[in-house]
Amino acid sequence: MLTLTDNAATAVKTISSQIPTEGGGLRIRDTGPDTGFELALATTPETGDAVVETDGARVFVDSSASDALGDRVLDADISEDGSVRFALGVRD
Repeated sequence: MLTLTDNAATAVKTISSQIPTEGGGLRIRDTGPDTGFELALATTPETGDAVVETDGARVFVDSSASDALGDRVLDADISEDGSVRFALGVRD
């Protein structure tokens, strides 16, 4: 199952605060082998999504992405201007 670093959890919570619902989060969808993954805000998980929660941060992972990201960790770099850059790494 995908895990989140502390930085990623903070970034997801900050970004998700823009959603006008308590159950919202960041959704990761597999868009295919040539295009990778898509990240988007979502008010709720879709049917079949795995829900990853870390320190109040919610990430919804579609079933195709869940298989591909099972041994991965999501990290984030938050710049001084507030922009966020996500990266995937291999879990130790």
